[in-house]
Amino acid sequence: MSGIIRTDAAPVPVGAYPHARRVGELLFLSGVGPRMPGSNAIPGNAYDGEGRLAGYDIEAQCRQVFANVRAVLEASGAHWEDLVDVTVFLTDMARDFAAYNRLYTEYFAGVDACRTTLGINALPTPIAIELKCVAALPR
Repeated sequence: MSGIIRTDAAPVPVGAYPHARRVGELLFLSGVGPRMPGSNAIPGNAYDGEGRLAGYDIEAQCRQVFANVRAVLEASGAHWEDLVDVTVFLTDMARDFAAYNRLYTEYFAGVDACRTTLGINALPTPIAIELKCVAALPR
């Protein structure tokens, strides 16, 4: 199918979907989390002796999710500055919004993308943040 983007530079999707799809001048990224490409490790996660999530570092996850978005954009021939809309999902808005917003401001300096941030109950893997992005590309 034309316009489908898959890349080894980003973590493997957790479902049956591509990293992104180009439709005309728009690039739609599938939900991108902070898993590490290649290993699927989640930066900042700490587990107890029984393998249950005991805590996480939202700043480490923010940095990795931004790196993963950048990897998908670059694999698509796009740039960070091409982003026009970013939807952010946080599993603990009260705990994590301030740190996430500070890092978002740093990483997105000069990028005038629209943004929506939602607090949700859970994501499919033990991550605290996921981004859904749209970029506008030249013909």
